[in-house]
Amino acid sequence: MELKTIIGRNQEIARLDECMESSFAQLIIVYGRRRIGKTFLINEYYKNNFAFKLTGTFGGKKEIQLRNFLAELNRKSKKQYGIPKDWIEAFEFLREYLEKAPKNKKQIVFFDEMPWLDTQKSGFLSAFEWFWNDWGATKKNLVFIVCGSATSWMDEKIANNKGGLFNRQTCKLYLKPFKLYEVKEFLESKKIYWSNYDIAQCYMILGGIPYYLNLLSNNLSLSQNIDKLIFFDGGELWDEFEHLYRTLFLNSDNYVKVVQALSTKKGGFTREQIAKSAKLTPNGDLTKILNDLALSGFVRVSQFYNKKKKETLYQLSDYYTAFYFKYIKDNYGKDKHFWNNMLDNPSRATWEGLVFEQVCKDHVDEIKQRLGISGVLTETSSWFTKGNKELGTTGAQIDLLIDRRDNVVSICEIKFSKEEFLINKDYDLKLRNKIGAFKEETNFKKSIQLVMITTFGVKKNKYSSIVQNQVVLDDLFKK
Repeated sequence: MELKTIIGRNQEIARLDECMESSFAQLIIVYGRRRIGKTFLINEYYKNNFAFKLTGTFGGKKEIQLRNFLAELNRKSKKQYGIPKDWIEAFEFLREYLEKAPKNKKQIVFFDEMPWLDTQKSGFLSAFEWFWNDWGATKKNLVFIVCGSATSWMDEKIANNKGGLFNRQTCKLYLKPFKLYEVKEFLESKKIYWSNYDIAQCYMILGGIPYYLNLLSNNLSLSQNIDKLIFFDGGELWDEFEHLYRTLFLNSDNYVKVVQALSTKKGGFTREQIAKSAKLTPNGDLTKILNDLALSGFVRVSQFYNKKKKETLYQLSDYYTAFYFKYIKDNYGKDKHFWNNMLDNPSRATWEGLVFEQVCKDHVDEIKQRLGISGVLTETSSWFTKGNKELGTTGAQIDLLIDRRDNVVSICEIKFSKEEFLINKDYDLKLRNKIGAFKEETNFKKSIQLVMITTFGVKKNKYSSIVQNQVVLDDLFKK
C-alpha cells in the first residue's frame, strides 16, 4: 500500500500489508517511545476505518477506562450496552458486537495506549488473554492491533509474555526514530528546506522524533524555531521532559536520576558507576530501570572492545533528554532568545562536537555503506585505556570502533566543524599515540584503518595522509 502522507516506515507498511493479506487472525503489536508516530502510522494506514478503537487514559481508574470502552462500543454498535462490571464482561460485549460484523471483510480493532488500560488490580490483561485465546485467534478476518508508548510494559506483557499470550502475536513493529535522510524528507514535506548542516544541528536537539519535528515552522530559522519551542514562555516543548518520563515509567524519579547521571559523561558509565553517580542501590531495581530505558530507546547499551562482559557501557542516546540537562533545565525563562544568542558561544561548539559522535553511532549502517563494507559482518564498540606506565602508553579513548570480519578494524575519529577539518602537528601526534596505545594494550594483530568522520572532510596538508578513509556529513544522509 502506497501512503504518501507517511514519511519512511516502509518496512512497517510492508509488514502491515502482509498481515492484511493473511487468511488467519492477526495480533499486531506496535510499540516504541512516546512521540515516535505509532498512532499516526496506524490511523493513516487504516484511514481511521476501524471496527472498534479504544485509547487508554493516562492515570484513569478502571471505572473511567470501562466507561470510555462503553461509549465507543455504543457508538459503533448503535446499541445501548450497559456498563460492564469488569473487563471480562467488556470483552464479552466486544465479542458479541464483532460476531455480528460481516464475515467477508477484515475487522480492524485498535487498542491504543494499552498499558494505560492495565491499571492496578483491574484484571485487564487476563481478560484480554481470555478474549484472544478463546475467540479472537480463531476469527480469520480479525486484525487486532495493540499499541503503547510504555515500551517495557509492551515488551514484558505482550511481546515476550510468558503466560497466556506467549508467542501469540503475529506481527511485532518497533518504531525507531527517523534517520537523517528521513528527517530531511519530513522537513521538505513541510516546505522546510535547510542544509544538511542545519538538519544535523536540528537532529542533535530533537533527534528523529516526528512529533517534535512537526512543530517546526518553515518561516523561522533553526535557532528561532528552537527558541520558540523551548525557551519562549509556554513553548510547546519547554515542559516536555516532565511529561515524557512521567507518562512512560512508574516511579519515574529513579529513571530521571539515571538519565541525569548519564548526561554528565558523554562516554557513558558502567552499571556500577551509574549506581554511584545516581545514588541508587545496584540491585534488581536498577537492572530493570536500565533495561526499560534501553528498550525505550533512551539509553544505548554497548560493549567495550576486548573487555569483560560485566563492563557493559550505558550511554544516554535520547537527544532531547541530553539537550534538556545541558541547556533547558537551568536556562528556561531566563532568555527567550537563548539558543540564538548561543550561536557563537564556544560551549555550543563543544556540545556540537560531542553530540555529533552520537549522531554517527546512530548511522553506523550509512558509515559502513560509505566505507564499502555494507556486506561485511561487523561489531561496533568503544575502547579506552587509562594508560600503562610499563608499556609507555598514555590514556586514550576510541568512541567508535568497527571490528570487521575481513580482518580489519576501522578506528573512527569524529569531528564536527564549520569547515574542512585541519589536522595539525599536535593532533597528528595524538592520533598516532592513540593507535599505538590501542595496538599495545590489546595485542592487536589485524590491520588498522583510520577513518575520519567530519562535516566537510579533512583539509589536505602534510599531516592528512594519516587518514586512510573519510566519511562526511552528506554520507550520513544516504538511504
